[in-house]
Amino acid sequence: MANKVAFEGEKVSSSEITPYIRQQANKGLVFGWSPALSIYNWSDGSGKGINRFWEALGTAPVVLDPAQVQSSCTNIANHLEKLGYYGTRVDGEVEYKGRKAWVKYVVTPGKRFPIDNIVYEVPDGEFGEAFRADSANVTVRVGDFLSEKALEAESTRGAGVYRNQGYYDFNKNNYAFEADTLTDRTTLYYRIQADPILKYHIGDVNIIHPAGIPIRESLLRKFNRIQPGAVFNEQMINETYSRLSALKVFNSVSIEMTPTDSATVDCDIRLSGLDQLGFKVNLEASTNSSGLLGFQPQLNIYHKNLFHGGEWLDLGFTGKWQWIPRTDVFSSELGMTASLSFPRLLGFPLDRLRGENIPRTEFKTSFSYQNRPEYRRFLTSFNFGYTGQIGSTYFYQIYPLQVNLVKLYDISLDFLDTLIDYPYLWNTFEDQIDAGVGVMLYHTTNSDVVPKTAYHYERLRLDASGNVLSLFDRFFPSEENMGLVQHLIFGLPYRQYVQAELNLGRVFRFGWGDMQQLALHMMAGAGIVYGNSISLPFEKQFYCGGANSMRGWQARTLGPGYEPQSEIFKIPSQTGNIKFEADVEYRFPSVWKLEGAIFAEVGNVWETPVKGLESYTDAEAMPSFGSLAADWGLGIRVNLDFILIRLDAGFRIHDPARAEGDRWVRPRDWFHGSSAIHFGVGYPF
Repeated sequence: MANKVAFEGEKVSSSEITPYIRQQANKGLVFGWSPALSIYNWSDGSGKGINRFWEALGTAPVVLDPAQVQSSCTNIANHLEKLGYYGTRVDGEVEYKGRKAWVKYVVTPGKRFPIDNIVYEVPDGEFGEAFRADSANVTVRVGDFLSEKALEAESTRGAGVYRNQGYYDFNKNNYAFEADTLTDRTTLYYRIQADPILKYHIGDVNIIHPAGIPIRESLLRKFNRIQPGAVFNEQMINETYSRLSALKVFNSVSIEMTPTDSATVDCDIRLSGLDQLGFKVNLEASTNSSGLLGFQPQLNIYHKNLFHGGEWLDLGFTGKWQWIPRTDVFSSELGMTASLSFPRLLGFPLDRLRGENIPRTEFKTSFSYQNRPEYRRFLTSFNFGYTGQIGSTYFYQIYPLQVNLVKLYDISLDFLDTLIDYPYLWNTFEDQIDAGVGVMLYHTTNSDVVPKTAYHYERLRLDASGNVLSLFDRFFPSEENMGLVQHLIFGLPYRQYVQAELNLGRVFRFGWGDMQQLALHMMAGAGIVYGNSISLPFEKQFYCGGANSMRGWQARTLGPGYEPQSEIFKIPSQTGNIKFEADVEYRFPSVWKLEGAIFAEVGNVWETPVKGLESYTDAEAMPSFGSLAADWGLGIRVNLDFILIRLDAGFRIHDPARAEGDRWVRPRDWFHGSSAIHFGVGYPF
């Protein structure tokens, strides 16, 4: 069966109608086709043997129930009455075509009444003064259309305002609205009824938590915003709930308010237990038609209350292996990170922090060992900074100190000869110190791990390195490198650059039940070197390809520009200091927990010359419109709500690394060096 909505007279948004139709058509339609329904129809309906399997795996067709049609008409009419369309009429018409039924709901919206006059009837005294102070914020105004929905929203808003001013037992039931529509002019009577309306104060405040969770009582008291003797304020209760929940030490937080006499309420804050020690595992894998395999597991072990004050300890262990079977091409990377996060701004009194979100101070160090055919390399880093959020949708990370140290060992003779021939590349890989600051700002309208609604996000990352160190150049020794005088710290040149990266994304939902998605993503980034640097550090350079970027290529196999994959590296390491990428992905439900996806992407990385060293930059690697790569692909995902596992196959459409005149890839070549398969966790963007 299928539904259709038609209007006679004034038209109302269909989104106000469809949720109130009792019988919806089969979900998961892809251009009018439902994979789950097709699988169910493979059964003969007997429910036996293989037929039972098809019926369990698929989704049964929705069978028309005429009684549900009449119920839907009543639901729609009642909803439109609530919106202010008084006297609405809805008729259901059924048309049969073979074994299919088409239900047409003909909606005739009723009359709407604009409010011509509002008469307020509010108690006098202290509450009356509070009402008059808030009168400019009243949402029901002369000229608005009369509707039950608008009146209910106003009563909910007003109740929240007065509960924040001490009126503990005040709620939307204290509101009474009456409308006179018998004359040509509509008069709304806005009444608040209660006698007396009392302002409450806080009595005793008790914090109860499990004895098995050792946590400092002083910390809980400082996180608590509900203080004895203070005027009752519902906002303070909500802030306390958010602050204690954000500690992530307790399984749940509940706050109970109990009136003890005519103007006092006691508060009990109850905290239940939670396992403080745990772990999580992540895994990514990929391959392409040229035979390069990649495997990257990650294990994190965490403790959420290390020193009995909500301190988070996170130990991360990562591995990355890439190889081409039946060859000697192999690379490995082992890494370890350790971060310690404190629920406060160190050096700033905790009890002076206001609001529901408490910033955290983070110390993070990492160590990584890379073993490649061309070299071995050790990387160590230390970061100090602050993380937090504003409201529920804005997040930030501010790192006043970021230090990275890179050391190379066992450089192969072939690679050493290449570095000598290409001094610009030498500067990228040489031993170095990178010390600077970093900022990340992130906004999203849905921060769930697997979002179930339409949403959009914006993320900006900024890094600046070497600027503070450059103030002390006259105290540092120096040496000349490629015509540039570089200053040294502990015998190593320090990096000086600025880098910015912007990510924008938006996900639309549509179709019956909002089950289908259209996801858009755009990323742009650039790094500029100056002063003491010739090139960006290798770790800061941009790359394309992989499970989350240009999926027709494996990670670091695309670009820069028209450049073919370098023969210098047996394991690809194509990078650049400029990147642009745009992605579109159509997602649709399939069978059981499975989702399908069709995607297309364009993008690349490029190099830009350093002033005075233009001769070391290849023109083929410079930015140009024609060097944009393009791919498309198919994906299948298992959506378990708390985690999403996906498998994507990408096929190249335009490959700038191919010979001129042959860059548009023919379908017959997709499985001969022009495709890649990726395994990942979570949506790619």
